[in-house]
Amino acid sequence: MIAFDPASLDCLAALADTGSFDRAAQQLSITQSAVSQRLRALETGLGRLLVVRSRPLRLTEPGKLLLRHARQIQALQADIARELGTVVGQPERLPIAVNADSLATWVVPALSDCVLEGHRQGFGLELIVDDQDFTHDWLREGAVLGCVSTVADALRGCSVTPLGTMRYIAVASRAFIAQAMPNGLNRANFSKLPWLVFNRKDDMPTAWVSKAFGLKDPRLTARSVPSTEAHARAAAMGWGIGVMPEQMASQWLDRGELQALHPDVYIDVRLHWHQWKLRADDMPVPSLRVGALDQVGLALAAGARRFLRPTPG
Repeated sequence: MIAFDPASLDCLAALADTGSFDRAAQQLSITQSAVSQRLRALETGLGRLLVVRSRPLRLTEPGKLLLRHARQIQALQADIARELGTVVGQPERLPIAVNADSLATWVVPALSDCVLEGHRQGFGLELIVDDQDFTHDWLREGAVLGCVSTVADALRGCSVTPLGTMRYIAVASRAFIAQAMPNGLNRANFSKLPWLVFNRKDDMPTAWVSKAFGLKDPRLTARSVPSTEAHARAAAMGWGIGVMPEQMASQWLDRGELQALHPDVYIDVRLHWHQWKLRADDMPVPSLRVGALDQVGLALAAGARRFLRPTPG
């Protein structure tokens, strides 16, 4: 079994975090030369290139694999330090990836107590946002320790917990409906109307239209609104048709500023929590309390039970 120098692993993680040798050196409070030497020692020992020296630098596939190991070691060390009461300095960074719609609706209240407790215990939660179909990539590459994802299968070395279902509905303002589609939304006019999208990864409007009209790969006129919170507001102001979580649209629907289109048509997205298994049975220091990453997972699971639809068995 290869034994990795913890200081060299910390260098690799810092390079991944900062994207450059000089900023990694600043983060670790060492010289840039020391960062280069530690990385070179890792690469020499493995016989593999771990970092592509570009601007910003990027990790190779072996580098990403080793980064996952580095993140797990750092998290274990932080948990043990908290249990021994030896935490000093800045809170330990605990990165997780979540999808933007979950962050805008249920994740913040679900994690509120956990974040406050984490500050007391010495860990700081870092939220990285991406589409729910892509958050799993952050976990696979070692950039985060856990993620909320649509992927159901666990990576090797990870656990997965079903969270629940987020339902997406199509909505538009009453004024937009009256002006742009007085006869309703149908096969003849959907492609001529603007649809609000978060970014190029956002395929929810396409999925909704496919289901509503039985079409394969429909082409839509997209209007980009790269803010989850602004989607409902943009739809209420008549920018176009939005396909969004029912939790996000509910207050606008209740006030009559938005109206559901084809209420019987919806997209159910099943969400799962993935996290690295950081506590092995042979750990040198037994667990005295639930680890930080486990606390986050438990908080998300409890919040999901409150805010999401249960996933059908």
